[in-house]
Amino acid sequence: MPKKLEIKWFESTDSTNNRALEESANAPDRFTWAADFQTAGRGQRGNKWLSKAGENLMFSTIFKPDFISAQEQFAISQICTLGLHNYLKNKGVESKIKWPNDIYVAERKICGILIENAVTGDKLSQSICGIGLNINQKKFPDNLPNPTSMVLEKELAAGRNKKSHISFDTHKELPVLLKEIFKVYNAAKKEYTKTGEFKKLTKNYLSVLYRIGEFHMYEDLTAGGKKIEAKIAGIDSSACLVLENKKGERKSFAFKEVNYVL
Repeated sequence: MPKKLEIKWFESTDSTNNRALEESANAPDRFTWAADFQTAGRGQRGNKWLSKAGENLMFSTIFKPDFISAQEQFAISQICTLGLHNYLKNKGVESKIKWPNDIYVAERKICGILIENAVTGDKLSQSICGIGLNINQKKFPDNLPNPTSMVLEKELAAGRNKKSHISFDTHKELPVLLKEIFKVYNAAKKEYTKTGEFKKLTKNYLSVLYRIGEFHMYEDLTAGGKKIEAKIAGIDSSACLVLENKKGERKSFAFKEVNYVL
């Protein structure tokens, strides 16, 4: 763990992942770029990450994990999502990880992550993890299907009929969140150094995986969007999602090969 957290704040920038990519060569492990507002925030599948100025956490952290092989790079997703889950739990918000790396509260999305990895030889030379966590925002664009925030969840728990003045200082919350992510990072590094595996990390990830062991509807994009009823049985050695239908038949799906029907 670095002696102190290193965070570079921007009042506004196009994307913290862009800043991280520009400065990655000279940045130390776990350096973080954060912004009060992003003009061109990026999400998974080429989506934009929309956020009101100053209301949410938008940041990118660079990891230089020389202990992670290229084949095992999904460990970074597990580390970041587990750190976020632990942070939210400490704040009284129960969440689940939606494979591969969204964070959900019940059926509502509270956080998205965009991870950009670089591989040198057989090692993961760097990983830039862009994270957007909804903190104080209460109103969202109509085209977002299921957003929520920490404040909305705290108000929901307290009861909508009660007036609430809950708010969080994002500049104070980011160091708290980063410490949770880095705790998982350090534990994973220790585990791998000792055993050469990430069994405990994966076990913890699966323990809080959204929909695991429950039958729901999905769209199989490898079969033209055919709807299937299945349960999540886990993830395979390639970090693909494993779905099992009611006949006990299993099939693995890579990212963008399956849609959750929400």
